[in-house]
Amino acid sequence: MGSWGTLGPALLSLAGVALGAGGSLFGQFLVSRMSARQLEFQESTAHRAELKDAILKFLSIASQVEKAVLRRPSGDGAAVDPELDPLVDDLWLAQAEIDLAAGSEPLRGATYRYAAGLAEAARGGTNDTSALRGPQARFMDAAYDDMWPGRRRAAGDSPAPR
Repeated sequence: MGSWGTLGPALLSLAGVALGAGGSLFGQFLVSRMSARQLEFQESTAHRAELKDAILKFLSIASQVEKAVLRRPSGDGAAVDPELDPLVDDLWLAQAEIDLAAGSEPLRGATYRYAAGLAEAARGGTNDTSALRGPQARFMDAAYDDMWPGRRRAAGDSPAPR
């Protein structure tokens, strides 16, 4: 009994130290995991903000190109339009911004196809921009999917079927 009387408190102290160390390590693990989640959330938020700015810039320029195409007299496609040329250049730069900021290939492709359609309308003699509605809808769907991956859009959010 004499050895248990001296050995018991030592073993209980050792068990307390081991339990404390285990609890401390588990706490550090939880803090590290939470920090990683916070960092991931912050990076995702920053990506969405950067992409949103690029998308809004692109849409603003695309709208200006469409308006300039609609204002152009019919059959005047061969004439050089001093207003349209710089807008188309700006459109391609805005498309490149999205290309750099996009997290998915579908958004890059949809942006390129929409910009190419706008550039073609700006070069061609057509004033009918209704042909751009499909590429525009696919661009908007791809932008939504890139900004909120995995999130489903509610019915009626999509401007046109795919």
